[in-house]
Amino acid sequence: TSVKKLTTVSAYTFRLRRVDRSLISRIALSGDRETYPLAPRSKPDSNQGMASHAPARATGARLDSVATYRALSSARARLAARDAAILHAQITLAEIAAPTGEEHERGAFVARRFRALGLRDIEVDEAANVIGRRPGRSGLPPIVVCAHLDTVFPRGTSLSVRRDGARLVGPGINDNSRGLAVMLAIAEEIDGSRLTSRRPIDFVATTGEEGLGDLRGAKRYFDGRGRDAAATIALDGAGDERVVTRALGSRRFRVSFVGTGGHSWAAFGSPNAVHAAAGAAARLAALRLPLEPRTTLSVGRIGGGISVNSIPDHAWLEIDLRSTSGEMLDRYEREILLASRAACEEENNRRAFGTRALSMAIQPIGTRPCGETSVEHPLVRHALAATRLVGREPDVATASTDANIPIARGIPAIAIGAGGRGGDAHTQSEWFDNTDGSRGVSRALTIVFGAAEMED
Repeated sequence: TSVKKLTTVSAYTFRLRRVDRSLISRIALSGDRETYPLAPRSKPDSNQGMASHAPARATGARLDSVATYRALSSARARLAARDAAILHAQITLAEIAAPTGEEHERGAFVARRFRALGLRDIEVDEAANVIGRRPGRSGLPPIVVCAHLDTVFPRGTSLSVRRDGARLVGPGINDNSRGLAVMLAIAEEIDGSRLTSRRPIDFVATTGEEGLGDLRGAKRYFDGRGRDAAATIALDGAGDERVVTRALGSRRFRVSFVGTGGHSWAAFGSPNAVHAAAGAAARLAALRLPLEPRTTLSVGRIGGGISVNSIPDHAWLEIDLRSTSGEMLDRYEREILLASRAACEEENNRRAFGTRALSMAIQPIGTRPCGETSVEHPLVRHALAATRLVGREPDVATASTDANIPIARGIPAIAIGAGGRGGDAHTQSEWFDNTDGSRGVSRALTIVFGAAEMED
């Protein structure tokens, strides 16, 4: 695929400025039948950080996007008629607290809905994921539809949703109450329409997607019950154009400096833990990072000390490293270690004779693998075709989502928005606009059901 320079659009997602139009034209909608043989995903190179992972497992499948879209016309119409009910569920979900690591209340709501919809094999696993299955016509491995339960907002945050013109405004109304509401709507429509698919469909409400949750729920599911999944579609936030095919990898670290400290006058000359932390941050800020493959490094938090008139006996900083390349993640992880050691050594070299040296420790606090589902893969082609079927132009993107984990496990996976428009994510002024929201719901249903019809 011919791809030009990457253009940043947010802290989490960036788009490909140009996708090879010859590919998109092959999946553009002419009303003609389009099918694609599903070949194994090509072996990733080392720069994707996936060289040791298995290739995609599903082979020989065919996806007929146009036929799927047409066959679902009645189901799509019913979903459009239920637009207000989907929005009501979205508001209800947004107003249930679900901080990362404390998703149980929202998870209980989803579990009740799964039971009411007649899903089978419902369970809440060790990571507090909520899982339910819609059986298929065969015993083939399932397609997975997932949406994360957690939000970045701590317990005690006011979660009331208010209307502001065409917008709904409130913490988490978009990320990811929208994804959860549409996942439930798809499950309900499949149940109510008595639609049957070749493959089973696992609906999974995951935990720990945000921040230091470190994709905990997705890791647990795909290392356990979902290890043999045929493909995955993650529903995350709003939108009806984006198709995330590339998993943005990240590594996060907490660097700690510990010494004896003391009175700022009487103990002057003892090494200063905050000075060491600041020195490490300065060294990291001075690093030259590659534009391609795009790599970012940020000191997100820093702290330490007891009082203004004390030499700090402890200090720490937290570092976020991101890249689409496993090689770059490895390289700059080493740079973080070297910068931290050098800052500690520099501060110790300034200490007075007889004072105790600082110690330094680095603790990994998050690891998200990178990787890619090829734009040539039939799951992606089907998603691009479904996007055009609802009248939108596909936007191939990179992001850190639950889809990182199946991609890293060798399972074809994408992440998509669930309709409508949203903004100001991770703030209390987060908003969602449901104008044409049903387009995204129709797209999601088409992608999910088409994938569930894949042959072995």
